[in-house]
Amino acid sequence: MKFIDEAEIDVFAGHGGPGSVSFRREKFAPRGGPDGGNGGAGGDVVFVADNNLSTLLDFRYKKEWHAQKGAGGMSGCKDGRAGESLSVPVPVGTVIYDRKTGDRIADLKEIGQEVVVAKGGRGGKGNSFFKTSTNQAPRFAQEGEPGEEKQIKMELKLLADVGLIGFPNAGKSTFLSVVSNATPKVADYPFTTLKPILGVVRYKEHNPFVIADLPGLIEGAHEGKGMGDQFLRHAERTKALLHLVSLSPDELEAPAERYKKIKKEVASYFSSDQKEPVLSGENKQDYRKEIVLLTKSDLLLEEELEEIVAEFKQETGTDPLVISSVVQKGLDVVLAALTQELSV
Repeated sequence: MKFIDEAEIDVFAGHGGPGSVSFRREKFAPRGGPDGGNGGAGGDVVFVADNNLSTLLDFRYKKEWHAQKGAGGMSGCKDGRAGESLSVPVPVGTVIYDRKTGDRIADLKEIGQEVVVAKGGRGGKGNSFFKTSTNQAPRFAQEGEPGEEKQIKMELKLLADVGLIGFPNAGKSTFLSVVSNATPKVADYPFTTLKPILGVVRYKEHNPFVIADLPGLIEGAHEGKGMGDQFLRHAERTKALLHLVSLSPDELEAPAERYKKIKKEVASYFSSDQKEPVLSGENKQDYRKEIVLLTKSDLLLEEELEEIVAEFKQETGTDPLVISSVVQKGLDVVLAALTQELSV
């Protein structure tokens, strides 16, 4: 199934039904009187988080969603039937925005969570409602009120425990394929990952956790360059970030320079007030642990490796873990660090 994590639709709640203008006509009630019933309320548009969905693909092809109108009132003071609400299933992790105002309407993080996005209109009052001592036979009724109409934007943010970030060809897909059940595309050229890929990691006796492989970032990603700005939102839910930096001799820039650029892109993207902090935060729940991995260590001689790692530590002030996914070197240390962080 094609992965789509953005969609725009228009939703229309149901119009309220009109009230009825009616008078009693029974044989033994010569004076009769107004007996027009009220109109039924229009149906709401309700979004529901559904664990069986993983993409917003359906909303690319259906742009308008309508709830049912309320039925009109009837004689005999009978109210019209309320319109049926429209339940719209969306993937868990969907954030709903009002396109006109930019306001966030809801963030559906839990299975079964629901929110009324557009409220149905109220039904109109029938003429029996307007009967008074001075107006015994009102010949008018209310029209039903229109339902709300909203222009909606949806963004899907994956629910993963760990996010993989780094330049293209940093070794993210290879790492994920070795430590999890995922089967991402792996090749010796950049941008092999064109959509987020999830993998479940089971490590020793610890609880399983989910890692998301995000498409590679480039400098200027937070301004829309490359594909990174489309997918960084999926890092917002994570508890930890694995920042992968390639040690391949084919790289044109030093590892420390590439590390600094990606960290700057991530910080710039999440600097907006509407985005959740990733690498820092005053509260513990706003903080995402960053674990730095120097990958492809099997491509260097031991002396070269020691020199480059020492230089990286000095330039960045970090204490990276050195791994090789191909020969499965250092992976146990990474998984142990992740399980410890996720258990906090």
